[in-house]
Amino acid sequence: MNAPVDVSFFARAAKPLTSYRPYWAKRFGTAPFLPMSRAEMEKLGWDSCDIILVTGDAYVDHPSFGMAVIGRTLEAQGFRVGIIAQPDWQSADPFKVLGKPNLFWGVTAGNMDSMINRYTADRKIRSDDAYTPGDVGGKRPDRAAIVYSQRCREAFKDVPIILGGIEGSLRRIAHYDYWSDKVRRSIVVDAKCDLLLYGNAERALVEVAHRLAAREPVEQITDVRGTAFVRRPDDESGKGWFEIDSTTVDEPGPVEAHINPYMTTSEQAASQGSTCSKEDAPDSGAASAGGTGGSGQIDANPAIQPIQFVPNPALRAKLKVPPREKTVIRLPSYEQVKSDPVLYAHANRVMHLETNPGNARAMVQAHGEGVTARDVWLNPPPIPLTTAEMDYVFDLPYARGPHPSYADENGSHDHGTKIPAWEMIRFSINIMRGCFGGCTFCSITEHEGRIIQSRSEDSIIQEIEDIRDKVKGFTGTISDLGGPTANMYRLGCRSPEIEAACRKPSCVYPGICQNLTTDHGPLIKIYRRGRALKGIKKILIGSGLRYDLAVKSPEYVKELVQHHVGGYLKIAPEHTEQGPLTKMMKPGIGSYDKFKQLFEKFSEEAGKKQFLIPYFIAAHPGTSDEDMMNLAIWLKKNGFRADQVQTFYPSPMATATAMYHSGRNTLTRVRRQMRDAAEESVDIVRGEKRRRLHKAFLRYHDPNNWPLLRDALKAMGRADLIGNGKHHLIPTFQPLTDGGYQSARRKNSTPVGKPAVAAVQGKAAKPSPSGQPQKGRLLTQHTGLPPRVTGGGKPSARKPR
Repeated sequence: MNAPVDVSFFARAAKPLTSYRPYWAKRFGTAPFLPMSRAEMEKLGWDSCDIILVTGDAYVDHPSFGMAVIGRTLEAQGFRVGIIAQPDWQSADPFKVLGKPNLFWGVTAGNMDSMINRYTADRKIRSDDAYTPGDVGGKRPDRAAIVYSQRCREAFKDVPIILGGIEGSLRRIAHYDYWSDKVRRSIVVDAKCDLLLYGNAERALVEVAHRLAAREPVEQITDVRGTAFVRRPDDESGKGWFEIDSTTVDEPGPVEAHINPYMTTSEQAASQGSTCSKEDAPDSGAASAGGTGGSGQIDANPAIQPIQFVPNPALRAKLKVPPREKTVIRLPSYEQVKSDPVLYAHANRVMHLETNPGNARAMVQAHGEGVTARDVWLNPPPIPLTTAEMDYVFDLPYARGPHPSYADENGSHDHGTKIPAWEMIRFSINIMRGCFGGCTFCSITEHEGRIIQSRSEDSIIQEIEDIRDKVKGFTGTISDLGGPTANMYRLGCRSPEIEAACRKPSCVYPGICQNLTTDHGPLIKIYRRGRALKGIKKILIGSGLRYDLAVKSPEYVKELVQHHVGGYLKIAPEHTEQGPLTKMMKPGIGSYDKFKQLFEKFSEEAGKKQFLIPYFIAAHPGTSDEDMMNLAIWLKKNGFRADQVQTFYPSPMATATAMYHSGRNTLTRVRRQMRDAAEESVDIVRGEKRRRLHKAFLRYHDPNNWPLLRDALKAMGRADLIGNGKHHLIPTFQPLTDGGYQSARRKNSTPVGKPAVAAVQGKAAKPSPSGQPQKGRLLTQHTGLPPRVTGGGKPSARKPR
């Protein structure tokens, strides 16, 4: 059964993108590239731009780059759109190169949050940038969305600023900032933008653009879904809303225990610190005046709390509840969440409860006090695009390449001017948006939502043909058909009504929801139709695979393994132990084992040697040192060596980031007084030393990590894992090492230091043939090199790649 994509509940609630009357400038036609200079504007016959987009990425006219999608969508609505890419932010002059925009500025930090783009998980600055020609770092500032907005205001102060992109989405309310280790204000306040558009913003941006073109003041545009803005408490536009406190959604303070109906009156009184005995009462006369008399009387104890009245459940159906579309939830203020981690965890949990476009309510959060007080107002999330609208957006006339200004003297983008991010997706196709996985460390759901938005089969096939016929350098291999996940295409809730009312953070955790369709038939059909096209030699799947869904469709696994795997397949179990997995909302390692069995079975049937390359996260909230030790044992037992280590990166607004900051499990109700520490407190991996230890367990095979691991294993009482046998994790001897680490991202590798000379347990430090584990014996996580078949004196049966 296919998910009812085109007849969804959401499809009836929003104005279609194609229903607007085009702006008058549509007569200028379509630009080969959106202009980045006055000369290009003059060539197109433009005297000005209606909208100017400012981005921290190089301009690549490809549907995988958000600025190209937004620019082409606005162009299709008839607007003249210019682009200022990676401007020099030291002054406002570079922001004036295209003149004054007639309608508004569109500002984004780029496809990535600028801080994540510029810094590693250890807060070390990167020397490279995959979204810049030549992979050169330093072409965008820290917190680029704020800096660009300030410069736009300096350039033309009376032009509205519309902020968007993932940096704006993840910082729309007060949020924990990992790089400064404090809670920062909403980016709406810091950037001083007129509107923030969060999530995939085509629908909201098209509406805002047409309303601004109709000369509606930007301060009056307060009713568009998927927007955030500043509103003064005394603003008349905020009247008529039913405001409720967020504690009615999630209670952060003490919770009263339910009365046990099987307890006697005396036992109930005793549990409350009172008594029913007349003899124990200090003033029986006074007590009896308001009591029931006899053994049913409760002592007049000063500790007794006032009577609390609660609604009668029998009458609840008759109570009038404010309409959700006119209800706003007040979150704790910025000042409160900044000083109180428990309230921060509570606010983050409430925000995640209000992410379903079908039932989400508006939210408001106060910033400032006294005369500086203002509210950051968040409207409910945008209505997802229908399949027809997805086709409309992806079928626009993209040039599918970088702007000509980045080319070298030969007109090429393949050498010193290569843009790595474009090179990676050059021959790939995005077939869907959204993710209902709900992994707590991931920000896809916060940005794109958990409702899957899928393109039609014909639109996808047409794009494959366009790549084959129009893209220079195509050799016959499509590098990916996917999106946030490879196999959620057209999956969704069986019932549109249930989908619109659901508040679960994940459709696949702790198990796959019974209302979720798991039919991979439409995806299988696209794979088969695509690889049957003339001129298409191979279609690979490079997006992350949700293997717990894949095992529900063995036919899909067979199609994938036998036709769409290029020797190895990367998947992400993330961990093997239940402690961290429950905080990640990931399935147990048993799902990985089931998928592995199918993978090996179908590979053998096809006569292919193929391998799974699992990815894991170190230092995630809820991960103990013992968990990492057990993961290292699992890695060695199964023959894996991690070349590239992924350490937990606390991105703004993610659920795991709230755990990291507060130490509370925000997947459960947040209470100030924890009843069960094991349930609600979370083991947080802080500090460079402990984070380094967790990474060292993932790279147990690296001799540079052995001294650290020996000390840790002894402290943990697991010295039995130190030895020179096959069943030991690390050896007793210490070879000569240079202290360096060659990362897959070479520019981020640890510089080579002085050789470490050590003698352990009386054994001299003898250099092994390479100082490293034997080459080619085990799988590597990043490169996926298969193990070589070796025997006594026999040559390798497979040449290393």
